[in-house]
Amino acid sequence: MQVMWFVAGLVALVVGADALVRGASRLALSWGISPLVVGLTIVAFGTSAPEMAVSTAAVLNGQNDIGVGNVVGSNIFNVLFILGVSALIAPLVVHVQLIRQEVPIMLGASVLLLVLALDGRIAWWEGALLLALLVAYTVFLIVQARRQSAADAAVFDAELPPPAPNAWDAHWAVQLGLIVVGLALLVLGSDWLVGAAVAFAKALGVSDVVIGLTIVAAGTSMPEVATSIAAALKGERDIAVGNVVGSNTFNILGCLGLAGVASAGSGITVAPSVLSFDIWVMLAVALVCLPVFFTGREIARWEGALFLGYYVAYTAYLVLAAQGSPALPGYSAAMLGFVVPLTVVALVTSVLRTPRQPPAG
Repeated sequence: MQVMWFVAGLVALVVGADALVRGASRLALSWGISPLVVGLTIVAFGTSAPEMAVSTAAVLNGQNDIGVGNVVGSNIFNVLFILGVSALIAPLVVHVQLIRQEVPIMLGASVLLLVLALDGRIAWWEGALLLALLVAYTVFLIVQARRQSAADAAVFDAELPPPAPNAWDAHWAVQLGLIVVGLALLVLGSDWLVGAAVAFAKALGVSDVVIGLTIVAAGTSMPEVATSIAAALKGERDIAVGNVVGSNTFNILGCLGLAGVASAGSGITVAPSVLSFDIWVMLAVALVCLPVFFTGREIARWEGALFLGYYVAYTAYLVLAAQGSPALPGYSAAMLGFVVPLTVVALVTSVLRTPRQPPAG
């Protein structure tokens, strides 16, 4: 029964996010708002709506571990699993703006989360700070995009055309209805998903943290999975990478920001295990993007396989730790003493062997 509620919650989150994005973007376009602005705000935020709904609902229900684990786990999943699978489909081209701007911003947000969580709690005012930074970041992106070429703006015009006069969603009443239905499904879906996740944790004898870091994190990242893989299959490989990096920044600033504000002054407690291990893994995953992205400005297939391998290893560690397995010390020693150094050597060698890009023009 709980599996059915979990699946129903996941479906409601995905359908609700799609309805919300469609209704809000169509309404904005009908009002004459630039497709560029709509693409950078409503559409970009829409793929992270499930994470925001689940984290906020979890905090309101007192399951802080699921709320925090969902965000941290989603960020780890986005980079290691989604980029790994997408790179195996086709090597992913990395736009120079991602290297110079978006990845450092994602890194900065990750470091900020670590600093705020060091005392074991994210206070409501710290959540408000994260939300304020998200607003500032969004305004910055819009201002920056308006200065770009007409060709860049035309991409958004082509991807987000206004609805035809005879389209079923052309009327403002239908668009408002889609927004209301989308929000309702997000609220219901998050409640069902969180409830089922708590039941899973009790039935399996593991903590809410582990469930949040794995099942819930993977489930709420389904929109990002669909978007990035579809973009890779279509050859829009820069979109596949940009979707993941932007989503990770939004997860930290938006999801934990709103959840912190919604905590009504009590703040969000951060589990010691998350603070001592999982947040550091999230930070390391963000850091490894820089050398990988610098190797020819693409994520090669072997690097995608490496990302997937690390996600499997991370998940295996969580399972062994949850079971209190006697194999955990040996597993940890093997990862730290052999696999990680070997990966560092491979990445450094790849960077040194990569020929310099010829200057443009």
